[in-house]
Amino acid sequence: MQFFVNNIEVEIKKGDITEECVDAIVNAANNRLWMGGGVAGAIKRKGGSEIENEAVSKGPVKTGEAVLTTAGKLKAKYVIHAAVMGQDLRTDAQKIALATESALRCADTAGATSIAFPALGTGVGGFDYTACAQIMLSQIEKFRAKNIRRIVFVLYSDEAFEAFLNVAREKHG
Repeated sequence: MQFFVNNIEVEIKKGDITEECVDAIVNAANNRLWMGGGVAGAIKRKGGSEIENEAVSKGPVKTGEAVLTTAGKLKAKYVIHAAVMGQDLRTDAQKIALATESALRCADTAGATSIAFPALGTGVGGFDYTACAQIMLSQIEKFRAKNIRRIVFVLYSDEAFEAFLNVAREKHG
């Protein structure tokens, strides 16, 4: 599904975020920025441990903040590590909203024109897919980009994909 929000093309698709051809991909990070399982683990496996090494050197950060690193062997130029949870590996609506906004700001400041997001906080963090979609889509509606022209939500599971599609259809037809 594709639609426009504030002159930004938004796409929702099922797939592997590490394969996206965008300027920046977002990692659902913990506040220490070490990369274990889930999206972080996939990014580290495909992109290389140098991504984690660079991220950890910039941490720890407050939950809700984001930092930018190079993308190693990935197709993207950057990985944006959005700290959606602390050391307890739990998240909530406020942390997801802050992390989404911080990731957008980080990408825009870096001059990225395209960014890919996973469903932040829904894997290791255990957050509900539909609630996540509502929060993340609301955040992109509020954001005023200087450089970003394309946002892609790349969902790995059928359940996450369907939740994001349903929320997007309710909001954007």
